[in-house]
Amino acid sequence: MAISKAQQASADAYLERFMAGLKRRNEGQPEFHQAVHEVARDIVPFLEDKKVYKEARILQRMSEPDRVIMFRVCWTDDNNQVRVNRGYRVQFNNSIGAYKGGLRFHKSVNLSILKFLGFEQVFKNSLTTLPMGGGKGGSDFNPQGKSNGEVMRFCQSFMSELFRHIGPNTDVPAGDIGVGAREIGYLFGQYKRLQNEFTGTITGKGLGFGGSLIRTEATGYGCVYFAREMLGTRSDDVKGKNCVVSGSGNVAQYTAKKVQQLGGKVLTMSDSSGFIHDPDGINEEKLAWVMDLKNNRRGRISEYVDKFGGEFHEGKRPWSVPCDLAFPCATQNELDGDDAKVLVANGCQLVSEGANMPSTLDAVGVFIDSKILFGPAKAANAGGVAVSGLEQTQNAMRLSWSREQVDEQLLEIMKNIHSTCVEHGTEGDFINYVQGANVGGFIKVADAMLAYGVL
Repeated sequence: MAISKAQQASADAYLERFMAGLKRRNEGQPEFHQAVHEVARDIVPFLEDKKVYKEARILQRMSEPDRVIMFRVCWTDDNNQVRVNRGYRVQFNNSIGAYKGGLRFHKSVNLSILKFLGFEQVFKNSLTTLPMGGGKGGSDFNPQGKSNGEVMRFCQSFMSELFRHIGPNTDVPAGDIGVGAREIGYLFGQYKRLQNEFTGTITGKGLGFGGSLIRTEATGYGCVYFAREMLGTRSDDVKGKNCVVSGSGNVAQYTAKKVQQLGGKVLTMSDSSGFIHDPDGINEEKLAWVMDLKNNRRGRISEYVDKFGGEFHEGKRPWSVPCDLAFPCATQNELDGDDAKVLVANGCQLVSEGANMPSTLDAVGVFIDSKILFGPAKAANAGGVAVSGLEQTQNAMRLSWSREQVDEQLLEIMKNIHSTCVEHGTEGDFINYVQGANVGGFIKVADAMLAYGVL
């Protein structure tokens, strides 16, 4: 995407004005500012040759959510004490399909985080090629340490408000951090009771009531599939590579599993307490133990060292461990500019983001300047929402596809996303996947918005 010096100067000035206006309208929302800036710095130069988008102010319209819904959630704990939380649903853009995006239950949830996630979801869903708009929601409720009864009562109260704003052709939520199979079951059960209908309004459901095979594995598997496609541009593969994975939740678990299946060695996993480093590799047996620890016993990753050896680094992140491939799969902004420099200096060839926006803007700049293979979250972690879209299709058709069918479609979707990034991000002999994902995701949504007129 080469432009002249005069066009670059115009783009720089436009970007500065655009971001100043966005920050003024959205004060105190740093995560949202970061997400929009990461997209805008690629889209604004693109607009210099695409005046029709600029004149229609598509970027300004796309960075303003269609609506933000906030509501009170009252519930009672096991001591019969009344508790109060805040619920949200950010319906960001439905130009190419019904709003689609997860619900996050975590004490850190606020409007800034949900707007960043919803904005990212617009581009991510566009890249999948499936007809899905972007949205996100959740609550500052923390399910950790709560009993099943407490979680059920909260979810039922949350859905008692949310149900009036969602539906199979309006908005289809899914799970995210803090919203797993248990929470999805309670949420969907309450929705079904209130609406007196069985529809595919929520994805991530149990296999016995409309869920899809591979959905649990999809984000992690897709992240590694995308990494393999990136490596393929350099005639390379995952096999034999030393891999650093952060996190130990769903995405990290299945990222590690797919790396194992493709012949790579997983050296690390982490949680909020620190990370473990196993130089011998986290093999299939060890990973199964970690999955039981985190999914059933809800223990700390440090217990791994007591069981299998290795090292535990309290309060630290794994980016100092020398590796070939890195998979940040924990949370936003877990990898900063200094971490990125250490990874590059230690010979890292590729970073594929499994979490949402895990790399800061400084870190992304380091990766691009170093010309390593860098898969941004809106492309690399789109596997989860892709299979959610496939779950919607199965629900609408009253069908259930086999594991092989869903996995084959997931792989094909990740290949298509990679092709879009290559098409719009190739600069000489270097593929800027950030630019490719941003521009590729933008065009589809922007064209739909132009077709609708000024709405």
